[in-house]
Amino acid sequence: MGNFSRRAAALTLLAMVVPILAACGGAAQPQVIRETVVVLQTAEPVRETVVVEQTVVAETSESPAAAEAFTTPHPILSDVRVRQAIAYCTNRPELIASVYPWLSPEEQDALVMDTFLPQGHWALATENIIRYPYDPEQGKALLEEAGWTGEPVRSNAQGDPLSLAFATTNAQFRQTWSAVFIQQMADCGIQVIPTYAPGSWWFGSNTGLARRDFELGAYAWVGEADPGGQTLYACNQIPSPSNNWEGQNYMGWCNERASRAIIAANNTLDREERIRQYAIVQEEFTKDMVSLPLFNRSEAAAASNRVQGFTPDPTEYYTANIDEWTLTDGDTVVLGFTQEPASLWGLIESAAVQRTASFLLGAPAVTTFSYDYQPKALTQLPTIENGGATNEDVDVSEGDIVWSTDGEAVELAPGVEIVNAAGETITYEGGTVQMKQLSVTFQYVDGLTWEDGEPVKKADFELGYKVDCDPNSGSVSYTLCNSIGSVDFHDDTSYTINYLPGVQWPEYFAQALSVYPAHQVTSDGRTLADVPPAEWQNLPEILEQPLSYGPYILESWEKGQSMTFRANPYYYRGEPTIKTVVIKFIADTQQAVAQLLTGEVDVLGTETLGAGAEVETVLQAAEAGDVQAFSIASPTWEHIDFNLHIK
Repeated sequence: MGNFSRRAAALTLLAMVVPILAACGGAAQPQVIRETVVVLQTAEPVRETVVVEQTVVAETSESPAAAEAFTTPHPILSDVRVRQAIAYCTNRPELIASVYPWLSPEEQDALVMDTFLPQGHWALATENIIRYPYDPEQGKALLEEAGWTGEPVRSNAQGDPLSLAFATTNAQFRQTWSAVFIQQMADCGIQVIPTYAPGSWWFGSNTGLARRDFELGAYAWVGEADPGGQTLYACNQIPSPSNNWEGQNYMGWCNERASRAIIAANNTLDREERIRQYAIVQEEFTKDMVSLPLFNRSEAAAASNRVQGFTPDPTEYYTANIDEWTLTDGDTVVLGFTQEPASLWGLIESAAVQRTASFLLGAPAVTTFSYDYQPKALTQLPTIENGGATNEDVDVSEGDIVWSTDGEAVELAPGVEIVNAAGETITYEGGTVQMKQLSVTFQYVDGLTWEDGEPVKKADFELGYKVDCDPNSGSVSYTLCNSIGSVDFHDDTSYTINYLPGVQWPEYFAQALSVYPAHQVTSDGRTLADVPPAEWQNLPEILEQPLSYGPYILESWEKGQSMTFRANPYYYRGEPTIKTVVIKFIADTQQAVAQLLTGEVDVLGTETLGAGAEVETVLQAAEAGDVQAFSIASPTWEHIDFNLHIK
């Protein structure tokens, strides 16, 4: 539903659930996906080799003994002083410099994280959190206090060495920074024995991280405008044999105050209350030091000096404001992609290149610059505070369709667990109870017009809802659709989404509907409104030749070579200054950089330039004044989890 922002896929929501496991090439998705990073070994890193033994888990009921696994405190990591010592002994700027040597000290400092939220996030706590600057003497003092003494490897009174296993992927990036981390730990008397495993094992459904088969475990999450986090930090989200390994609280962290706060933060529509609850979680998170945030990854984007208004951002695609760009000379801009979109239909294709190209053709209702939300095609973000949304108490009784605590639309019956209007989780026993019902009215600006001159109409929004929520359309998820009770289409510029009783999406103000040209005639003579949703995955008018109501019109698509767009004279904000946009497909990043430097390409976004060695080439060119270059703190962030229990 909706091509409104970088988080367009969040309209298939569980945005309140989790950030995403890192290093996917596409748009940030609300549903959980696992990273698979398989990097061929090109050079032997400095490490101690550890054989990874994979345990095959039979698909049978857990024995009583197995059900008690992961309840025994870890003999080393269960001591908070040891965890805090590891944090103090970690020189994060040095880790950053090992993988991003081309960044300035100021740029490196901008990547450091103190909590699970990045610098600049609206929910980042600034008070009552414990920061862990590099202070090895403080770390050593904590280890002494905890009974770990001696050198070069510390030991306890029983003679057990202070030795910990460290697991991560075999990606060269992680091998590089972790080698520095291992040496830092050695300087404090902590022996760290690494395992660099294939991503298929580390992120496997029955191995590695999913089975909490680690002591120190390094990987990444992708942050978003909405912090989510309930499956990461709530007490009831600790994976174990007894709950069939559900949840992503891999540390086994159960802090009741933090757990209540993370649930509360994801069960209210009041942003100030969310900020207050997230502050509590961050306070406890840093105090307990169960997971050591290291740094945001660095990405880079670049543009020729003739492009003005290019503003790459960590949480929004750079073409979201392409209608505001200008050129110092000429009227054509060339974007370089190293990957070609599979299609232009965002419902079934969510790669970064698809999103970047689609912003040329659509008018996003909402943008998500700098970890927050801004209205664009809407007159305002429809919030409860400004009257654009309501959250009323309604009576429900047996037989009504409501939203359960399992996040499903169900018929209310005795035994169903729900959240009542007072915010209490109850088991329905019959009779009438009150629940919250959320209704959100989206009011669009005047003047939205298709490229053929036909105004956007109520029928176009109705078609968007019909197709995106049809079970045969091919959508990745129907969670948001299933949470909607009804939609009232008022006129050509407004509609109201009425959610089922019990639905409380924190991002309700950004969950706009898609819009499709109901009047468009397809190649076989039917109007788009008459084509069954099951057939849309084969429609060239949707996949490859979509009608535009955005700043540009797709003029041609030469597969494997380029896409050419021309300015849309009917664009509601006025015809763009740049008259032609060409997306050029260049398979090799080095070649893309070469073409940027020779002027054949004007823009390379983060999806193309990324964070590889080519970044240094671009930054050097920028220092010489040849191009513009932007170092960006990616929402993807590296961290090390501490497993608080043993099998």
